[in-house]
Amino acid sequence: MKTAVVVNPHARAFRLQEKLASAVRLSSGGRARVWLTQHESELDAAAEEMRLWGAERVVLCGGDGTLMSGVTALVRAFVNTPLPQLVVAPAGTVATVPRNWGQRAGLLDTVARACGAERPRRQCLWPTLRVVYDDQTRIGFIFGTGLVARFFEKYYAAGGDGYRRAARIAARTFVGSFVADRYSRSILEPLRCTITVDGHPLPAARYSLVVSSVVRDLGLHMWVTHRAGEDPRRPHLVASTLNPRRLGPQAPRVLLGRPLRGAGGFDDLCTGFVVQFPEGPGPWVLDGDIFFASEIGVQAGPQLHVAAF
Repeated sequence: MKTAVVVNPHARAFRLQEKLASAVRLSSGGRARVWLTQHESELDAAAEEMRLWGAERVVLCGGDGTLMSGVTALVRAFVNTPLPQLVVAPAGTVATVPRNWGQRAGLLDTVARACGAERPRRQCLWPTLRVVYDDQTRIGFIFGTGLVARFFEKYYAAGGDGYRRAARIAARTFVGSFVADRYSRSILEPLRCTITVDGHPLPAARYSLVVSSVVRDLGLHMWVTHRAGEDPRRPHLVASTLNPRRLGPQAPRVLLGRPLRGAGGFDDLCTGFVVQFPEGPGPWVLDGDIFFASEIGVQAGPQLHVAAF
């Protein structure tokens, strides 16, 4: 199997360990071509080279953002050509999407196994999201705004260094929501935006939580999109209008994979939806990366052949 390895030097593990990229090359055992991509333009060029080379498996070394950017570049390059099998070798702060695939091995172990003859512990087809904004298209797995965007703003401002930091923010928000303190309101307060689902506008003008995903566990065992992956052509969308006092205390239901309680929201599979920010570009998140746009369209993307080690 022709295997390509892509290294994102901006991923946390590579920033912390100067010689880790060289270790990746050694782990490939000379059985793969290795690309180090500093920017998205270099990633696009690498994906085109992989298509011309005939890559059958691509190992993306990084986190969820690396996976999203890598898949987006591959979909752009492999037009009318079967996409290669995807493997993620974890090197970011978290690896939420690969964990949902069943990925267990670490960075160098994954590279060695993926470039060798070892059989993956799991292989399957996995759905994606196609997100369109400002004449751009990205392929990802977890879309969110409202508390999702505000959570990641807090997370990166605090250092963005993994699950421990994320758990602290989540716990502080949960405790504070019972009294609607300033911190919990800064994350859970409804954000002004409108949502149109399958061509039908939802009635509310403000939403505290908007999340659509093709994976069930959004991290920290948060199963908000408890029906994700049920239908590969219809992502699960959850949109809530609840205020901090009513939304925060529902965290135990989320941990159990149960729907949120409360009227005025949406919790179902859909063909596609559009989020609009009437006051100008608003914050939204795709696989942990923060973007800004006035209008974002989300629908099912291509299915991927993925492998986990």
